[in-house]
Amino acid sequence: MDVRKALIEQYGYAPEDIVFEVRGKRIYAYKSCGLKEKGHEGVYFGKIESDGIRLTIEGAFIIGPKATKNVIEVDDERARRWMKGEDIEVPEEGNRWVILKWRNFWLGGGKLINGVVKNYVPKERRLNI
Repeated sequence: MDVRKALIEQYGYAPEDIVFEVRGKRIYAYKSCGLKEKGHEGVYFGKIESDGIRLTIEGAFIIGPKATKNVIEVDDERARRWMKGEDIEVPEEGNRWVILKWRNFWLGGGKLINGVVKNYVPKERRLNI
């Protein structure tokens, strides 16, 4: 899969200065530093799904600020529920991968299915508020 092409198609942006490495279905991202050492792990950026790329919280932080498509802004209550691990209702229709934004923060990626964004925040990263 051409990750850069898929990101542009899906979110309207893909950074030129980041190296994307696909391992299985997981995508890792890092900036090339010119070292010839092995061991570049990068950050877990997202996962290849059958219908697009599901971004992690880190992936949303990298793509979100310049994304021109599939960004949904949420209010305080929806952001709180999202970070607790709940699916949230939004005034959007369709069936696609989206980035959630709250104020100036990127909350991660989710799957919009007819007005509901399915939550993928890992259990160990959920807030207990």
